[in-house]
Amino acid sequence: MTRTLSVDLRQRVVASIDGGLSCRQAAERFGVSAASAIRWRSRLKEVGDIVPKRQGGDRKSQRIEAHAQLILDAVTAKPDITLAELRELLTRHGISAGIASLWRFFQHRKITLKKRQRTPPSKGAAI
Repeated sequence: MTRTLSVDLRQRVVASIDGGLSCRQAAERFGVSAASAIRWRSRLKEVGDIVPKRQGGDRKSQRIEAHAQLILDAVTAKPDITLAELRELLTRHGISAGIASLWRFFQHRKITLKKRQRTPPSKGAAI
């Protein structure tokens, strides 16, 4: 994954744009892309700072989090429900969700669903 450029560099690029250089000239001078210089300048105007946004993470979880009570109620009603069955249940309610989204939903809440208990050791196994 790429790293964000430093705030100091961003400030120098924006300061040179404010000083009279065009975005493209400032970008060339500091060795960054013109698109970055343009984005930083517009971000400064809109938000008031040029600190980079946080990278990575789960950006789609809020869609499934809105239906958390429905999912948790379904698990309470049928503790051994599979992720595929949960997905079908959500589809019947008009909610589009993938298996991986449901997996992350339960992982976030530290809910593990074991289908069956461990098998007993064989008779010939040393204990």
